[in-house]
Amino acid sequence: MLGRPYKVRIIRKDPAIKQFSPRGRHGRPGHTNLKYEEFEAIRLTDYVGLDQKDSARFMDISQQTFSRLLKSARKSLAKALVKGEIIQINGGHYTIAK
Repeated sequence: MLGRPYKVRIIRKDPAIKQFSPRGRHGRPGHTNLKYEEFEAIRLTDYVGLDQKDSARFMDISQQTFSRLLKSARKSLAKALVKGEIIQINGGHYTIAK
């Protein structure tokens, strides 16, 4: 059984910065991947200040899906901050709105 296909998530613009690196850590830190749609979820709720319902509508996905994306994004960011890892923004299932 293949499962349900992913619905393409809408993001409004490509992030200007695609990688964040910690300073003060010796050696080569690990990497944490943040998908484009996870970045957009963080941007809409935590930076722009929209609620989840409006953010989900903005990305043309259900509120449940948006909530899962946001939870995943926050977990990835927390892991990278706690472990001092590089955060890379790449991948995902998205399209950029025109």
